[in-house]
Amino acid sequence: MTAARQRLGAQGEQVVARWYRRRGYRVVARNWRCAEGEIDLVLSQAKTLVFCEVKTRTSLAYGHPAEAVTRAKQRRIRRLALRFLETHQHRGRLRFDVAAVLPDSVEVIEDCF
Repeated sequence: MTAARQRLGAQGEQVVARWYRRRGYRVVARNWRCAEGEIDLVLSQAKTLVFCEVKTRTSLAYGHPAEAVTRAKQRRIRRLALRFLETHQHRGRLRFDVAAVLPDSVEVIEDCF
């Protein structure tokens, strides 16, 4: 991945983290990694733990950013969430969100898979 794409992704994650904080969520982890991959954002509010995949694009030329979260990617994020829970205690609801970031908008699709 190029440095420019990494910066774009990091900027998108920052915008989304701010979006959640404004709505009362706490950022638990950013770019949480294990041997199997990475979770962009882990957030909590009350008894809900949210795993959020962030997709940032500069335009719609290659489709809507959320379209990049395929079924295979969803399965992978679920597996990663299980790995996260092996090392972080949580009793409550789990939710999987996708955040689509474009230059002039942020769309968070809650509980989408």
